[in-house]
Amino acid sequence: MKTLEPKPQHNNVRSRAELKAFQQTMVKMLYRPLSPDWKSRKKTDEGVSVVKIAEGLIKPNDRLTSFERLEIYNRCYWFRVLDSLYDDFPGLLALLGNRKFLKLITAYLIRYPSESFTLRNLGSRLESFLIEEPEHASPLQEVALDMVRFEWAQILAFDEIARKPISPKDIQKRPAEKLRFGLQPYLGLLELNHAVDRYLIAVKNQESDGLRNEASNTSNAAPEGKNHRRRLRLPKREKVWLAVHRYENMLYYKRLEPAAFTLLKELGKGTPLEMACGKAIKADGSGKQKGVLKAVAFQEKLQGWFAEWSSLRWLTLPSSKK
Repeated sequence: MKTLEPKPQHNNVRSRAELKAFQQTMVKMLYRPLSPDWKSRKKTDEGVSVVKIAEGLIKPNDRLTSFERLEIYNRCYWFRVLDSLYDDFPGLLALLGNRKFLKLITAYLIRYPSESFTLRNLGSRLESFLIEEPEHASPLQEVALDMVRFEWAQILAFDEIARKPISPKDIQKRPAEKLRFGLQPYLGLLELNHAVDRYLIAVKNQESDGLRNEASNTSNAAPEGKNHRRRLRLPKREKVWLAVHRYENMLYYKRLEPAAFTLLKELGKGTPLEMACGKAIKADGSGKQKGVLKAVAFQEKLQGWFAEWSSLRWLTLPSSKK
């Protein structure tokens, strides 16, 4: 953060340039991290008085000083963005524990403060941050990365646009070597190294059990140990291929066979169907058939996959940008 000079500004904004400078200073003050007791810090990292800066930004009133009024906005910003990341990444929270998770997301927001009009995008760079600064998730960085990818894919699956699903009429009389498909923008395809999908189900089941226990507890004071949830076993290390999607405005995720995953990835790249199937059959490790028998077995799988993907509306016409 650059050194901020405590020059009064709230009565001296007479041009767009001055307004821009005022707004930039205000944003820097709002984005400054809070103290350990959740209050605004009274000095910048360079030792400049925030009290003086506040006096140049906001007028006092008969109840609050300029600094106290600025502090309200500073605290509101941090409480809101932290709360949003707690909501968006419950699996990562369960993995790291509250103390480590809070340190992680605080460091993340200092480096990557909110830049979007919507809180949906707040966690968009969390994966990159964990790669850049792995110590924040150590010694669980690998599984933490898988969890972040999984939970971010769910955010996109819930909120991304939907295109018109493909219909039989769209593909009639088109040879396989020229036939191309697109995938719904909200469909996320993940190749992971840990069973984070099952871990997240366990986390949410535990949360649901906790809510039921709280609702059934008629006493004002919870029984001893009631609020202490047991530590879940860490996700099993295994290769997992996942599709994250929505259907009828509900969020879902399902495991895929490696060949099905490969086929969807290739179709999403714009690879012609015939070539995509060739790559998928190489990835098909099920069964011991060879030659014609393997081709026949794969054909049966292919028909089942396309029937399912069509019913789920995953397939669209290819994007005109490709």
